[in-house]
Amino acid sequence: MNLRGKKILLGVCGSIAAYKSALLVRLLVKEGADVRVIMTPSASEFIGPLTLATLSGGPVLQKFVKNEHGEWTNHVELGLWADLYLIAPLSAHTLGKLAGGIADNLMVATYLSARCPVMLAPAMDLDMYAHPSTQRNLKLLQEAGNIILEAESGELASGLYGQGRMAEPEHILVEVQELLQRKQDLAGKHILVTAGPTYEAIDPVRFIGNHSSGKMGFALAEACAQRGAQVSLIVGPTSLPAPKHPRIALHRIQSAQEMCDLSLREFPTCDIGIMAAAVADYRPAEVAEQKMKKENTALSIKLEPTPDIALALGQGKKPGQLLIGFALETDDPIAHAQGKLQRKNFDFIVLNSLADEGAGFGVDTNKVSLIDRQEITSLPLMSKTKVAEAIVDKLITLV
Repeated sequence: MNLRGKKILLGVCGSIAAYKSALLVRLLVKEGADVRVIMTPSASEFIGPLTLATLSGGPVLQKFVKNEHGEWTNHVELGLWADLYLIAPLSAHTLGKLAGGIADNLMVATYLSARCPVMLAPAMDLDMYAHPSTQRNLKLLQEAGNIILEAESGELASGLYGQGRMAEPEHILVEVQELLQRKQDLAGKHILVTAGPTYEAIDPVRFIGNHSSGKMGFALAEACAQRGAQVSLIVGPTSLPAPKHPRIALHRIQSAQEMCDLSLREFPTCDIGIMAAAVADYRPAEVAEQKMKKENTALSIKLEPTPDIALALGQGKKPGQLLIGFALETDDPIAHAQGKLQRKNFDFIVLNSLADEGAGFGVDTNKVSLIDRQEITSLPLMSKTKVAEAIVDKLITLV
């Protein structure tokens, strides 16, 4: 799994773990990668730029302005050049800047300009790593599509023992290889992905909706794009930031009708549809033009069914097209999912669990079963990123 021809931008922060970056550069170069190094101002207090320049075979970049003549380091060019932006070690200080978009140095400005995958390897003392602020920032960056390599456990520079050590360079190398050597087995495919909830208006203020965060659909869009597909991502109301991958075209909608109209327009030119959205089943038959005032009497709202998007796509599916559905059931889940598979002409269906802790809406993990007409494959509790990869692996067998 060599990295010949791959362009890796390595960011090194001010951390005692910076000494490991020398070995990391050596390993990446040995595998054939073209490595450029960015250091924060404080990083040179832990490791000399000359060391990293010698090992990488190029100058180490530290400042926006290169010299007294006003020649500047183009952070936009760096972000476009790289196949991967790897920051290792990532200090708590730079972590906070990345999460907040504070571009007061070359490393963060380049991060904000990067269109390639970003991989982050945090390193700090165990109490700093476990602090809610640190964990919140890591979660925020992960939700933005960055790859977080969890800190490892062991003896720390403080003399304490626990989680906080930067992942070992050999372990980081494996993660980099797996990411950059990932097969482009969906290259040339156009994939429609729906994600998130829909909001069905009651009046200008209130709506009917559900707890879907859109995380599973976003993870699927990212997994498909990383394997070469062009993705049309139709997403209902969600707080998730737009995916950074250049092959993902994001379309934001509010209601089931809007999602249906856009899906019917997009799907005929797609090879694959993945229906991961949690579409509201009902909507008010009439929407009040003004905010409804609270009264001291019971209120009845007449509901009508929303369009069945998956059924419409399944009925119009052409030979050669694939359609993957999702189901979330609370009673007799397998039988209900199998019925849905048949009725809506899915090629396979992903059955979500609400019964298992850590699965379902709003969390970063999920536990699913993949069901087709021949077999049922139950997966353990995994991150939604890993679940998405498993779904795409299943999809590849049918393409």
